[in-house]
Amino acid sequence: MASKDTGTGILPKRSKRHGGPGLRRMIAAAAFMPIAARAPLYARLLWALIKDDRTPAARKALLGGALGYLVLGRDIVPDWIPVLGQLDDLVVVALATELFLDGLDDVLLAEKLQEAGIPRAAYDEDIARVRRLMPGPVRRVVRRIPDAIRFAADTAAKSGLQPGLRRWLGREGSPA
Repeated sequence: MASKDTGTGILPKRSKRHGGPGLRRMIAAAAFMPIAARAPLYARLLWALIKDDRTPAARKALLGGALGYLVLGRDIVPDWIPVLGQLDDLVVVALATELFLDGLDDVLLAEKLQEAGIPRAAYDEDIARVRRLMPGPVRRVVRRIPDAIRFAADTAAKSGLQPGLRRWLGREGSPA
């Protein structure tokens, strides 16, 4: 829409378009509905992958961290804030799950997808939806977590602290 000169020689400002990134993200959140319909299948897939010895321990630890975030009840966005309070939990679960699945061997993933009854095309579409919803900088930071877990585990193993740490964690009454 073109601005008209009002005779003062000053053109009025154009109105800003409504629907910034926040609104777009809320609309994109609606894209999770098909994924939610497959939630039981994804739960079965995740459980099968967690039980499989071929799944890297760092990937399993990532899911454990996301579960801990949900269980502890300390949120990035407090739950009393409408919509956003519950959305942060969904984002953490979606990011952790996407990152967990992204780092798996393709043969293992294909095998477990077939066992869970999830068509590969539907899986690829669901992963694409999750990636579109998550901001790029957040995804880049989260992608570094498995390497950080692996680095911490390697450092503990090289330092000789691992046997003592295992005894301490296994001790009755341990805070862990």
